[in-house]
Amino acid sequence: MADVRVSAVVVTYDALPWIERCLDSLSGVETVVVDNGSRDGTVAFVRERFPDVRVIESENRGLGAGWNIGLHATSSPYVLLLNADAWLLEGALGRLVDFAEARPRAAVVGPRLLDPDGTLQRSVRGFPTLWRLATEYLFLRKLAPRSTALNAFYAGGFDHDEVRDVEVVMGACMLLRREAVESVGDCDEDYFLFSEETDWCYRFREAGWKVVFFPGAECVHVGGASHGGRMFRENVRGHLRFLSKHHGDAYAERARKLLRAATSLRGLLFRGDRGRMYRETADWLGTASIPELLDR
Repeated sequence: MADVRVSAVVVTYDALPWIERCLDSLSGVETVVVDNGSRDGTVAFVRERFPDVRVIESENRGLGAGWNIGLHATSSPYVLLLNADAWLLEGALGRLVDFAEARPRAAVVGPRLLDPDGTLQRSVRGFPTLWRLATEYLFLRKLAPRSTALNAFYAGGFDHDEVRDVEVVMGACMLLRREAVESVGDCDEDYFLFSEETDWCYRFREAGWKVVFFPGAECVHVGGASHGGRMFRENVRGHLRFLSKHHGDAYAERARKLLRAATSLRGLLFRGDRGRMYRETADWLGTASIPELLDR
């Protein structure tokens, strides 16, 4: 029998390599697929292979916009947001919902994520700050990866083995409480890809809700399958948008200068496509002020 407490939303963009396994793991659950303009036959495949799944075709306005479309197409008390390159392990969804039921102030519950080979994928994050960006982009976290001082951005020292209130869980798989979403509003569609879940988690916590990591449910996540690591600049833009929105343009401007220096350094250290990606990002960071960069 389907669990009427929860629906699932999957946003797709050229998702054929993984979408079958993703949707198989949601069997029996009301599921909405929001397709952001796939050109690889994803929509036709889903409609033929999963006739009970509702497919909504949309222009590609980003991941957060797709999430919002799916949320508004459902009405259950809980909504699971699941990446197209991720799939739940057996019993995970029921355990997530049961856990959320026992934690009435939990707006977001994130499961333990695993790489396809079964190893842990670190999914707890910290909110970006100038210091945390410095520890990441200047490789300082490599000096002490288990230190909260040098690796708070990736929850250093936390082994993902216990229930914990956290700042952010990765949006690859997260259970949302609809009541909480209604209290703080939709996902901010100004984020195209990256940092949209960070912004949402921040807003939930500011409103008095909890973001909770729950290792009692597990999900496999391929990671980067939708963009193949090709959107580094968009990742940097997401950091700056978050800092500008929540800490002001002056603070974000200091972060811009830091990130420009860090990506310039990386561009010198790395060769090939990776080095070129860093150099191009550094050049972009030097072209304009924060408001102009965020509009591009």
